Amino acid sequence: MSLFDNTEFAFQAKSNQDLKKAHFLFKMIGNPFLTKLGGTVFGKLPFIVNLPLVKPLIKNTIYAQFVGGETTSEAVKVANDLYKFGVSSILDYSVEGQTEEEDFDHVRDVMLELVDLAKNNPSIPFVVFKPTALGRIELWEKIGNKASLSKAEQQSWENTKQRFKSICAKGYEADVNIMVDAEETWMQDAADELTDEMMMKYNTKRPLIWNTLQMYRHDRLAYLKKMFAKAEEQNYFLGYKIVRGAYMEKERALAEEKSYPSPIQPNKEASDRDYNAAIEFITEHHQRFGLFAGTHNEHSCELLIQQMKKNQIDAHNPNFWFGQLYGMSDNISFNLAHLGYNIAKYLPYGPIKEVMPYLLRRAQENTSVAGQTGRELGLIEKEIKRRKV
Repeated sequence: MSLFDNTEFAFQAKSNQDLKKAHFLFKMIGNPFLTKLGGTVFGKLPFIVNLPLVKPLIKNTIYAQFVGGETTSEAVKVANDLYKFGVSSILDYSVEGQTEEEDFDHVRDVMLELVDLAKNNPSIPFVVFKPTALGRIELWEKIGNKASLSKAEQQSWENTKQRFKSICAKGYEADVNIMVDAEETWMQDAADELTDEMMMKYNTKRPLIWNTLQMYRHDRLAYLKKMFAKAEEQNYFLGYKIVRGAYMEKERALAEEKSYPSPIQPNKEASDRDYNAAIEFITEHHQRFGLFAGTHNEHSCELLIQQMKKNQIDAHNPNFWFGQLYGMSDNISFNLAHLGYNIAKYLPYGPIKEVMPYLLRRAQENTSVAGQTGRELGLIEKEIKRRKV
């Protein structure tokens, strides 16, 4: 029997009605035709989200399952409810695709407010942001490629860096972990450089600034080891969220379109191999690292538990975390919490229209990852039967 098969713990936060709604939703998501149709419709006609009949339908189904609310206060309420069961939250203001300076300033201000919320608050152990939520993706790409900028672009880049650095500085002052999400490869080099600069500045006593490594990229394991050598030499700490990744189809399509080698692993087995190798490397050198293992893979979670025991890393070590997305893999999250490990749910929130790109990725992920939807459905059905008995 797996560590994660206890459905009583897994769904202790859900009412019978919640379970029935989740069961219906995963049935719908499990239909590839419906998922593809929804992605096409909402991708090409985003305005329909706000139609009188459509908005409440979305809000009461896929939005309620995967999103913590439209406002910070709604998300905090969800986080407080989860923490009653030992599960922390990472509030993720999931607004994407902004292009105006005032919109980027607004995201920065929200992040600074979240740092204040997270200060001395164990239910919110990290504040997270996407680099492109603070500046246009084209700028990140140009900086990463060492391309020349116009005068206006140079000013925009200075503004972007200032937003980024102000969040890190605030996190340092409040002693709150700051996590930087990974995005597409064509902008990631600039984000890595800026994040590492902040690590060198603020991770002098512990991992406080954390970067994200997507292990479906074939170069990330080598990058991890390179950064370890640098941190050893210059004596600072590294914090990494390790994930498999979220942009595979887009990455492969662009590589084919522009005729350059794909940055993506040749197959899932290679991604799994590098993911697990990263976990092993970090735990073996744990004095230098913080690890947030973002995964819905039970084997990877079991591997991390084994590695922590092997390397004498306490379950409550503040630098070692497990993480899953809100609305998914509750069997992992709540059972880990019951066993005493640090666990945090990624809790996205924001207006429905702005959060739709995130929701569509979640639906597509559940459809494309082999067995994911079936696993969710099987566990829900098991718990419904258990409660009837």
